[in-house]
Amino acid sequence: MAKQFTLGKNEKLKSRKQIDLLFSEGKKIVVSPFRILFCIRESSLAASNASGLLQFSAAVSSKIFKKAVNRNRIKRLIREAWRLQKNELKEKLETDKKQMNVFFIYTGKTLPTFPDVKDAVAIGLKKLLKLAHENTVTNS
Repeated sequence: MAKQFTLGKNEKLKSRKQIDLLFSEGKKIVVSPFRILFCIRESSLAASNASGLLQFSAAVSSKIFKKAVNRNRIKRLIREAWRLQKNELKEKLETDKKQMNVFFIYTGKTLPTFPDVKDAVAIGLKKLLKLAHENTVTNS
């Protein structure tokens, strides 16, 4: 049995091609203080490699947060909130045989607290889950 709350190597969005595709062709939603870019497509991965179905990355502006310490702290909070809450979306993608790339961009001006980030990520995940469901219904 796989660990339930992990953010493994296969779940991180690191490919420059995938990120460029996400910015050029992906859709965007806004959940304050985040801008969320996402792209849903048919899964080409084998069933055994289900961890690559949902890939995630986060970014924070260096213009707003000059110190790397603050940027890294915000990204750590975002990753932790994502890690704890992503399972429902991941299960939906597995059943629908879809693949999703998600990119969270922090647009706030102040250093957030973990409860604030967790709540905003939860709202974003609910919207993504709804959009994944609508994508499945329209393609069926």
